[in-house]
Amino acid sequence: MLSLGQLRPELAHPVASKDPEEEGDGEQHGSPELPPTGPLLGSWHQNVNLTWKSSPEEGAARAWTTFYYNLLQSCLQQAGLPETVDRSLEPHPGCPGVEVTICVLGSPSSFFSVLLEGGAQSPGNLLLCLSPSWLTKVPMAGKPGESALLVSKAVTFHPGGLTFLEEFAPPRRVTYFLGELGPKAGRGREVAELSRDLGCPMGSSAELVRLLENRLLTRQLLAQGDKVVVPTTLALTYKPPQQLRGQAWTQSLRQVELSDKEGQEGLVEEEVEAFLRLGALGDAHQVAVKPSGWRWRGSQAMSLHPRSEAGAVVRAVLALLEKLEEEESVLVEAVCPPARILPPDAPGKLAIRVCAVVCRTQGDRPLMSQMVCSVGRPEQPLRHQVALTQSLDAALAACGLSEPATVEALRHRVQEAAEGALGAVLEFEASLSPEQRGGRHAQTDVLGVDLALTPMGPGGSLSPVLLELNSCLCLEACGLLEGQWARRGQRSQWAAAGPLVETMLRRSARHLMEGKHLLVVGAGGYSKKFVWEAARDYGLKLHLVESDPNHFASQLVQTFIHFDVTEHRRDEENARHLAELVRARGLQLDGCLSYWDDCLVLTALLCKELGLRGCPPAAMSLAKQKSQTQSHLLRCRSPRWPAPSLYAVPCCPLEVPEDVERAARLVPLPGVMKLEFGAGAVGVRLVDDASQCRAHFAKISQDLQGEADHPGIGLGWGNAMLLMEFVAGTEHDVDVVIFSGRLLGAFVSDNGPTRLPGFTETAACMPTGLAPEREAQLIQAAYQCCLGCGLLDGVFNVEMKLTAAGPRLIEINPRMGGFYLRDWIQELYGVDLLLAAAMVACGIPPALPAQPRARACLVGVMCVVSQHLQALSSTASREALQALHERGLIRLNLLEEELVPGEYEEPYCSIACSGINPTEARHRLLGLCQGLGIDSPNYPVAHFLSHFK
Repeated sequence: MLSLGQLRPELAHPVASKDPEEEGDGEQHGSPELPPTGPLLGSWHQNVNLTWKSSPEEGAARAWTTFYYNLLQSCLQQAGLPETVDRSLEPHPGCPGVEVTICVLGSPSSFFSVLLEGGAQSPGNLLLCLSPSWLTKVPMAGKPGESALLVSKAVTFHPGGLTFLEEFAPPRRVTYFLGELGPKAGRGREVAELSRDLGCPMGSSAELVRLLENRLLTRQLLAQGDKVVVPTTLALTYKPPQQLRGQAWTQSLRQVELSDKEGQEGLVEEEVEAFLRLGALGDAHQVAVKPSGWRWRGSQAMSLHPRSEAGAVVRAVLALLEKLEEEESVLVEAVCPPARILPPDAPGKLAIRVCAVVCRTQGDRPLMSQMVCSVGRPEQPLRHQVALTQSLDAALAACGLSEPATVEALRHRVQEAAEGALGAVLEFEASLSPEQRGGRHAQTDVLGVDLALTPMGPGGSLSPVLLELNSCLCLEACGLLEGQWARRGQRSQWAAAGPLVETMLRRSARHLMEGKHLLVVGAGGYSKKFVWEAARDYGLKLHLVESDPNHFASQLVQTFIHFDVTEHRRDEENARHLAELVRARGLQLDGCLSYWDDCLVLTALLCKELGLRGCPPAAMSLAKQKSQTQSHLLRCRSPRWPAPSLYAVPCCPLEVPEDVERAARLVPLPGVMKLEFGAGAVGVRLVDDASQCRAHFAKISQDLQGEADHPGIGLGWGNAMLLMEFVAGTEHDVDVVIFSGRLLGAFVSDNGPTRLPGFTETAACMPTGLAPEREAQLIQAAYQCCLGCGLLDGVFNVEMKLTAAGPRLIEINPRMGGFYLRDWIQELYGVDLLLAAAMVACGIPPALPAQPRARACLVGVMCVVSQHLQALSSTASREALQALHERGLIRLNLLEEELVPGEYEEPYCSIACSGINPTEARHRLLGLCQGLGIDSPNYPVAHFLSHFK
């Protein structure tokens, strides 16, 4: 009989079995130095250029590169995706220092879900290196002991699963590195050496994997907490490592330290027999004997024994003990009883193993992104790549458990255990030195958690028991099931690799921006206090221009330039003077920006003077003056439909009383009057007729004449007003990130009804509760309006109304969204608009998720002094609210430093509650507001939250 290789040589590609406990010596697995040699069925081109000319490979190294390429093509083909296109003959120009470059080095099948998700979320920025020779490690300037990693060749991933083999000249500088690490021969050792002491963020290191895949060490960590249940275990350790010495008993773990391997028969027999009699073993009828230690990763040395046969267990322990090296252990652990099949008269039982992926997210919080199950007979342990993957619902249905409440409760317990495992790991890592972690930038960003579902408690309900942790296997298993769903056009709420890709992008951005020098114009008020804290956290070097010489931020920056920026009629002259001051001080700036409304035009002029990236001053002036924004867009009839004019609202500028009479005739009433350069909804009012227009214009002209009357709302530009048509509909904020005219990110939030006739914000919800079509309309409208005004670079907040006929523009705030928006977006999506604005100012395109998905829902309410002075001075005092925030019960954003009542007020603070959906978050917030005294007949919180259903 002819072999496949003889019939079709091009189809005889190698395949690997990567399950640690299934690996062994055999022809299909290759020699220790060579890749596996089993067949991979499929067909793809072989005439591809896999060699990097500066570092040619021979022998085993070349075999591994070819093997990984063929494995990638097999993965693509089985996922229904096209094969890789070779574009390496035309080198792609890299842009070192200004582009995100996430490099993965390892088995394509292990990281396949990460690669596809990364290509979808950040096209062309996630690179797979099939060979260490495609990478070069060079010393980092100014950082002794740390190295940079340069990529000369890689496979790039793009939306739709498109892949390209490309070369880069000059090489791309890696901003995040993730490698497949292991103790065996092959690529593991080379990956470990490349990852050691890198100056860029790393998702792991050989040192961390060595610790975290030590079964005994991780079991010891997890047994100390109360969130994770582990099998009852006896550990016999030969000369234990420092982390395991002197550890006390726990209910589920006993460790016996051995100083020698010889002559231990009596001690082993005594300990094993005592262990097998323990009541903590519960209903377990079997025990497993297995080795623990980095060297044993990938072995299949586990054996199962009846609990009643102590002699067989002792012999198995002694046989393994002879093979141990220092710091290794033999574990004897209870085998979790299988699940019963319901109904009770059904024959047999089933073993259920859960495989969960947990990712480190914003704020170092664990998040379980996905879980899959495998089901099999209890007498044979379930292992990766041996049993087929299926959803938790399908696995439980096989046991007769399909009640939604039961399934959801078990899902929650699995999530709590998996996230608790990563939480314990992160706490342990925080106690390690940089040398112990494998470098200053090494940390665990993703963890695989294997659990068994076993009957526990009086009722015998299923509960998770954690078996072990791994680096890639669970990620691969979850990706496999997602691939099956994708073929049927289905998509889970979370891709297993989704949060990991977000973390990669976020850490890459921080790395690119660390040490950048930025000039910030205008320090702003108390609500902008977070700017200085975030800058310190990101390692930004800020230089501040500010009018107030005693501003608290003057002590938090590298350079403080005292300069009067309040007289905006002299912005052009001031920009020239500031540019001279910057040059005289010898500041080498990477960018210039402002987060404060009053200074936006001055900043644009200053950027032009200094030759730094920014919006044209004319575009910024146009966006800053509200009536000019609308009038310009009404005339903006682009050849491309829909034109920005479709979103604009008729309005008239008001500078003198005569303008009011004319505007009342031209603009349909009721209308809205507001300050031309205002902010915070100060002075905004609904007017029904001409007499109300005249009265409100006269009042504002009298009360708000200059900056001293109400600092920070734009009165430095004057107190001119405008009258615009009132647009009925729901109000929404759209925060957009634009770079070189390309929309990189957009986040939509919903606003509650305002307290007419005023328009001060009352409540908000994020993410939007709108249908996807309506959300897309708002994003397109906001983007089109920004482009129509010439805002091509920056982070902008666009206030919109959604009417039955579609979106209408209220106004464009040509800066990052204020109040709570930056905090909420960072909390829900892991995206920091402050950092994104800084990156744009430095000419670095922010790498944001193309399809951001919120992790929860936030619903918040504003507190204002005129309505809440009593509550804010007692039940809802600043100290009380801060305590609730620290306990995680609310999300608090303080917007003012003091409780100062006034007719023209802005919100004092925002209080929000989180939930898995708007209904849950709304109910929590309403109950809290009632308890704190924020809800009242004059401030009906239930009404303000009524839009968020």
